[in-house]
Amino acid sequence: MTSLSDIKIAIVDDEPSIVTMLQMVLRKEGFQQLYAASTCAEALDSAKREAPDIVLLDIMLPDGSGLELISKLREYGNPHILFLTAKASDLDVLRGFAMGGDDYITKPFNPLEVAARILARIRRLEPEVPTASPVKRSEPGVYRFGRFAVNEAEGELIVEGQPVPCPAQVFQLLLHFCKFPGIVFSKTQLYDKVWGINGQGDDSTVMVHIRRIRERIEIDPGNPKLLLTVRGLGYKLVKEPQER
Repeated sequence: MTSLSDIKIAIVDDEPSIVTMLQMVLRKEGFQQLYAASTCAEALDSAKREAPDIVLLDIMLPDGSGLELISKLREYGNPHILFLTAKASDLDVLRGFAMGGDDYITKPFNPLEVAARILARIRRLEPEVPTASPVKRSEPGVYRFGRFAVNEAEGELIVEGQPVPCPAQVFQLLLHFCKFPGIVFSKTQLYDKVWGINGQGDDSTVMVHIRRIRERIEIDPGNPKLLLTVRGLGYKLVKEPQER
């Protein structure tokens, strides 16, 4: 079991009241390594020193955009990035995911929900006890699907023999499909299994991550043959490309 005291969390927000509130709630949950930053520059300095596991990131910062900060933060690790944002339009959310964010919460928010999402994320990193029999593998920790393969132990996606960068939450979603090929999962089930918050998520979160998977594994993401939409039911990953 992961010790919460070992998890490093960076809170990047220029509103001191929000930072103080989050620190208080997270400490009560058992987190000890909490780092605060109010600007992009401070966030980068903290990332260089501490390599946080989780970043709570405001989009609008005094010296720049949190969206533009994501790629720089990932130079010092692969943190789970949860946006704290007052910008809640579909376009803002989609842009956040496109830039590499993993999840988001709209301001004003309940700090207990932030803590719950962080705890859910940590639970997803623990060894999973499957509720169904996963696919058998010829190599431990490796799932092969024709033109692509997923190496669970190394956290690596290989497409046509080449490693392809894959954000953590996108990788976790693809890994879930790989473990249960041919099974249809609804958006609610996927949010529950991968984000771990009992399905209390936004449809756009799952849809954007499905699109990001397709951009990596499909020959033509606009006409998917591997990760299919089952109209009215959800999505499934097939072993062999399907002609449609």
